[in-house]
Amino acid sequence: MTSLEPLICAADDFAVDLTDVRKTYGRKICALQGVNLQVRSGEIFGLLGPNGAGKSTLVKIMMTIVRADRAHGKVLNRSVGDPVALARIGYLPEHHRFPTYLTGRQVVEFSGAMSNVNRPTRKKRASELLDRVGMGGWKDRPLSSYSKGMRQRTGLAAALVNDPQLVVLDEPTDGVDPVGRREIRDLLVGFRDEGRTVLLNSHLLSEIETVCSRVAIMVQGRMVAQGTIDELTASSRRYEIVVEGPAPAWCHECATIQMIPAGQLLAAGVMQESTRLIFLGIDAQRAQPILDRLRSELRTVVAVQTVRESLEDLFMRAVTDPTTGLIFRPGAAT
Repeated sequence: MTSLEPLICAADDFAVDLTDVRKTYGRKICALQGVNLQVRSGEIFGLLGPNGAGKSTLVKIMMTIVRADRAHGKVLNRSVGDPVALARIGYLPEHHRFPTYLTGRQVVEFSGAMSNVNRPTRKKRASELLDRVGMGGWKDRPLSSYSKGMRQRTGLAAALVNDPQLVVLDEPTDGVDPVGRREIRDLLVGFRDEGRTVLLNSHLLSEIETVCSRVAIMVQGRMVAQGTIDELTASSRRYEIVVEGPAPAWCHECATIQMIPAGQLLAAGVMQESTRLIFLGIDAQRAQPILDRLRSELRTVVAVQTVRESLEDLFMRAVTDPTTGLIFRPGAAT
């Protein structure tokens, strides 16, 4: 079989553009309730949600492992389930299983054969990919001798053997040690730099926050937030200024005041009581007049920083109260 030509997607196209995806198991379990998902070409996109939110069901519908009750949209500019598009997707399921008597090389070659990659090409790629994921020294040893993290790395190599344009990874760092997680993060960035699109389903929020340009949060089969982390945390952004001594009288009208006991900021050289002034909804430019006024009053400015909620904070806010107005319209970000 000859190498497949890439499915061309313009810079402003979506590699994944799904609307109103619905799935009910039996009569009572509504796994997906009108989910919309837009993943831009060439980005690393994080799909988040608690257990049972419907993330894996959504991914399996994309891969035609599960049949949706309703689904509109396209994947790689083709209808969901189109065989040409499926041939250009690399998929690592959450609980992948291979016979443990196979070697790492055989696993990757087998995956290539299942993806209709010709024999010379899959043999060459198997060796290259196992080296790339750090399994080169173990490629001819059976999976029975692998740790869980090593099997994850091998599964990642298997997902790449068909040279995919879209890489769908369901918990790729599960069971991987901190060093391995760092290496996998670097691999994901490398995939993006090669022009691939990565859809990453993970519970490790720190991993998502580090590598993903945009995220989506699912709760109980619904998409409650979608956009960049900066966009989704804009309402929590604030400017904090720490000054020695009590707060100036004029700050009580425009800032939240927090007193800091003497010695609490010893690392910053503070030996007396200080005050943290918290200004909501301002940026560095709007903070300059405040700093100028503090200096004109000969106040000692100890620290200045911009603060926003973390992805973990955002996630918990969405999960505990999905009606707080967190929703960001899918596809609206630039």
